[in-house]
Amino acid sequence: MSAVLDLPIDRASSTPLYLQLAGGIEAAVRDGVLTPGSRLENEVSLAQRLGLSRPTVRQGIQELVDRGMLVRKRGVGTQVVDSPVSRQVALTSLYDDLARAGKRPRTEVLEYRVGRPSPEAAGRLLLEPGELVLELVRLRYSGEEPLAVMRNTLPERLAPTREQLKDQGLYACLRERGVRLAVAHERIGATVADGEHAEMLREKPGAALLTMERKLFGNDGTVIEYGHHVYRASRYSFEVTLVE
Repeated sequence: MSAVLDLPIDRASSTPLYLQLAGGIEAAVRDGVLTPGSRLENEVSLAQRLGLSRPTVRQGIQELVDRGMLVRKRGVGTQVVDSPVSRQVALTSLYDDLARAGKRPRTEVLEYRVGRPSPEAAGRLLLEPGELVLELVRLRYSGEEPLAVMRNTLPERLAPTREQLKDQGLYACLRERGVRLAVAHERIGATVADGEHAEMLREKPGAALLTMERKLFGNDGTVIEYGHHVYRASRYSFEVTLVE
């Protein structure tokens, strides 16, 4: 059964009608009025009921299809998909952010290696001679969907166990060990999926991916870890608040 929404349209507003329509549908999704799997009213019915043209309705729906909130299925109609993850840029764990958003985070630890550091790792972590490192590769899920591939390197003396990393985020594990996190330097970029990332993230080769490099410092100035994470751009975005 298709959902019938009460979507206010203000023709005196400077906001284009198709964006008002898209905004109303998006609000219904985020407020839980439209749940994942819900079918949207067909374009003809929606246009007639709201007094809009079909091209306007089509454009508004396409706006949300392009953003990954809706999907068109032949013979089924337009359906709501699981809402994309939008995350504030802050010194927080992706695991904890997903849990707070009700996204049911899950982690697969793909690689867990303790050994001698590479010259790059020794330099980045400011290690003493003889110190070992833990190199991690984890696949983070939001519900049943893979969301991010996370590669991290940290001193072995701070290393959580493999089992701990399955149950919670890296930062929570570090805090349990008494590590006090202070500040991080972060760089956000973009790339396209190669064969390995496409397979792990269930994307097509060449699909857009977001990247994040982070170097984390403790409150005493020591380097805690550095990482390189890759996220599905179709399911994930960063948010930044700017203040003058």
